[in-house]
Amino acid sequence: MKIDLLGKKWLDIVFEGRNKLYGAYDLRNKNTRTNLKALIIGAVVFAVAVATPMILDFIGSVTSKGDDGLHEKITAVKLPPKEEKPKENIPPPPPPPPKVDQVKFVKPVVAKTNEVTEEPPKVEDIKDKKLGAETIKGNNEAPLTIEPVGNGPAHQDVVDDNTVYNSAGVEVQAGFPGGKDKWAAFLRNNFVSPDEPGLNGKVVVSFVVEKDGSLTDIKVLKDLGYGTGKEAERVLRKGPKWNPAVQNGKNVRCAFIQTFSIVTPEE
Repeated sequence: MKIDLLGKKWLDIVFEGRNKLYGAYDLRNKNTRTNLKALIIGAVVFAVAVATPMILDFIGSVTSKGDDGLHEKITAVKLPPKEEKPKENIPPPPPPPPKVDQVKFVKPVVAKTNEVTEEPPKVEDIKDKKLGAETIKGNNEAPLTIEPVGNGPAHQDVVDDNTVYNSAGVEVQAGFPGGKDKWAAFLRNNFVSPDEPGLNGKVVVSFVVEKDGSLTDIKVLKDLGYGTGKEAERVLRKGPKWNPAVQNGKNVRCAFIQTFSIVTPEE
């Protein structure tokens, strides 16, 4: 019996009694179709590779021809210049200012007598004249022009001065109405010492006299306890307004420090 090796009968003989669903039998059974597909794909790839340069040359030639035709169709057209209408109601320019006599200014240099090449101008020559780089004769017959009156400088808002000055650094110090003696009497008559025998010391309080004379920003810097600090603060708030401090003709804020001496008898 003669077997055709190119056919599929010999596969049935070789794989008789074996599994034919996959494996070597399936590969050999599809070998013809696989080779055919590979041949077709290879031919297509080869044809594309050979034809690509030819296609690119064709596209380039078509593009260049299209550009040449486009350039031939474009023509430059020169438009006439736009006519501008003369402006109306324009005031004539002001006449130039009259020339003023100008005398050349020679910078003084210390030199020997025989080295002086140019004499400096005398005082009579430069009186009522301008100094410049050269001597120019003015025109005394030129018409006198006067500029129109302006509106003056723009209004500037006055900035309110809220600086707290030291009592010793102002032109006019702030003060209690009636003077220092009245102020001391007011403190003695209104300060109530604590009922603590043998208490001896000082309470120090700072405050600010405002522009209207009121006392603000009251702070206790030194306190003896027993409510002495709060009592000093109460007395200051109770008092009348002071005469404010003055700096540059205006009322300003001014800082003060007040000391309360406290002495209570021992039992």
